[in-house]
Amino acid sequence: MLSELLVAPFLPLVERIIAEATVVNDRILKIDHFLNHRIEPQLMQAMGEAMAGRLRPFHPELILTAEASGIAPALATAMALGCPMVYAKKYSPEVEAPALSRIVPSPTKGGATRLVVSARYLPIGTRVALVDDFLANGRTAVALAELVREAGASLVAAGFVVEKLFQNGRAGIEALGIPVAALAQVERLEHGQVIVRGVATMT
Repeated sequence: MLSELLVAPFLPLVERIIAEATVVNDRILKIDHFLNHRIEPQLMQAMGEAMAGRLRPFHPELILTAEASGIAPALATAMALGCPMVYAKKYSPEVEAPALSRIVPSPTKGGATRLVVSARYLPIGTRVALVDDFLANGRTAVALAELVREAGASLVAAGFVVEKLFQNGRAGIEALGIPVAALAQVERLEHGQVIVRGVATMT
């Protein structure tokens, strides 16, 4: 069944998370030493191929992500699919007009972030798949979905390296009718351990 394949644990990633992740206050999961600060190219390539396999049935023509930590997994996925990648800018949000933008509040960091994409890079009718490193509260993903819709393109699926199920970010995306894929689904963070759906905890 396609829905089950979309969230089947990608074991090379899951094993690294369980063995190496840092858990802060049973709320924050840190794997920046191989995912979104220091990057291991072979693992990133493998994750991109795994994500591409999940997204391929939706026939995406373009991969969209947000600056900056989504760029590496999105690029790896785009390379595996053989299609272009676009990232929404947020640190220097000056792009070629006409520009599409959304404000995304950040409850963890405070304040808000503006995501901006040039409409030129989201052509009308393009089949777009969203790829990002984490799905937590889903605000960034929903904002990107709105940008795709405003551009007149079609968001056919969304894929995330890690989904934090306990933050329920999936709900907002699925409410838009968008299928969601994940390489690892974290059910909870408990006593410094990461509990991943479908995988026994390694001790």
